[in-house]
Amino acid sequence: MSILVTRPHPDNEATADNLRARGHAVLLAPVLKFEPVAFHDESEAGYGAIIVTSANAIRAVAPQLRDLGLVELPVFVVGEHTAAVARETGFTNVIVAGGDAASLRDKVMQSAREKLLEAKSTLLYLAGADLSRDLGGELGAEGFSVVTQTTYRMAPVKILPREVCDGFAAQGIEAVLHYSRRSARAFLDAARDEGVEISALAIPQCCLSENVAAVLREAGASQVLVAATPDENALFDTLERALRTRLA
Repeated sequence: MSILVTRPHPDNEATADNLRARGHAVLLAPVLKFEPVAFHDESEAGYGAIIVTSANAIRAVAPQLRDLGLVELPVFVVGEHTAAVARETGFTNVIVAGGDAASLRDKVMQSAREKLLEAKSTLLYLAGADLSRDLGGELGAEGFSVVTQTTYRMAPVKILPREVCDGFAAQGIEAVLHYSRRSARAFLDAARDEGVEISALAIPQCCLSENVAAVLREAGASQVLVAATPDENALFDTLERALRTRLA
C-alpha cells in the first residue's frame, strides 16, 4: 500500500524521502508544474523588506535577487521550508511566520510595532500568478506600500501517472496528501479525466489546512483530515492518525 503525494517537483522528492524514512511506500503525482515568470524590477522604491509565501517564488528568480542586491534585505517568509530556500539563496535576515499567509501578515505588522521594520515602508512581494488571498491589499490597508511581482506560475498537469491510476484501480493507495487548494483542484480534475475519481475520493485525504480541505469536501470526499498546524510534520501526524483509524 502506498501514500500518494500530489506536491509539485522538486518539493515532492523531499516529502517522499521523509515518508519512506517513516516506513511508507510512496507514489508521486505532481499535479502542478512549476513555470518561472520573467522578473523585471522597474520600481524605484527603496524596499524595506521582502515578503514571500512560497519557496518557488524565490527559486524562480534567485540569480536576479543576488544580482540586484535584494538578498541584503530582511525577508519575511511563510514557513520553515521557504526559510531554508531563502537562506540557500543568500538571505541572512530571514523572519519566519507560522505557516500561512495570515501569520505572515501578522509577523510583518508585529515587526513594525516592535520597530524592527519601518512602519509604512515599501515591501516587495514575490508572488505566484494565482493568489489564495490578497496579502498585498491587507498590508496596504495597514499603511504599507506593497509592490507585487509575479515570479512564477503553477500550471495544472492534466494526467496522472499510469502507476497511480493502476494503484487506485487495485485499491493499492492508502491516502493522498494535499498541500494547496490549487493542487487539490488539479488532482480532482486529473482523477476525473482519468476515470478514477470515485476510487480516489474513497480514501483519506490529508490536507495541510482547512482551506485545502474545503476543496475535497466540496468534491464529495468522505474522509478529509486537516493538519493541526500548516506544516509537513503536522500533516504526517494527520496521515498516521488516518491510517490508524482505517486499521481499527
